Amino acid sequence: MSHSPRIAFIVGSTRTGRFGQVVANWFTTQAQELGYPHIDLIDLAEADLPVVLPGSATAARPTAVRTVARRLAEAEAFVVLTPEYNHSFPASLKNAIDWYQQEWQAKPVGFVSYGGISGGLRAVEQLRQVFAELHTVTVRDSVSFHQAWEQFDDSGLPRDPTGCNGAAKALLDQLAWWAQALTEARAARPYTA
Repeated sequence: MSHSPRIAFIVGSTRTGRFGQVVANWFTTQAQELGYPHIDLIDLAEADLPVVLPGSATAARPTAVRTVARRLAEAEAFVVLTPEYNHSFPASLKNAIDWYQQEWQAKPVGFVSYGGISGGLRAVEQLRQVFAELHTVTVRDSVSFHQAWEQFDDSGLPRDPTGCNGAAKALLDQLAWWAQALTEARAARPYTA
């Protein structure tokens, strides 16, 4: 891509005291250091999306939904940050995904996850199925923090940055490749689901 893609970085947890903010801060800083400055952080704890979906696709969208829709539509790629709750992703993330259709289509999605022993990977594998239904391309490589709270020091930096920094670079480079390919494809031939 002649420029770095516009990435919407979606923080999926809304839980009080969530660890996700530590991971989100690290990832956004890492992305900027790797030459990806166009990160739009969409924190679902602040987005105020309603939990009751309309009965039809033509129903009027609430203001909060329209605000996030614009930000998703402007993005050329997405990174979803998810914890793992009970072997899956949080309801707040599924709610946010389900409010939108065209905003996701024909764009790449990458994942950063955290959790206990599995590091959120079970949540990521389920999200791949959800995003396939929305006509996205999920990138293969992801960033995963197993026992996440033990992986960061008191200042919010990884105790051993080599592995996670390398994983972030691989994820972002794949995301950029797909963002360019899909942006060019949509420009040449609009995508219809």
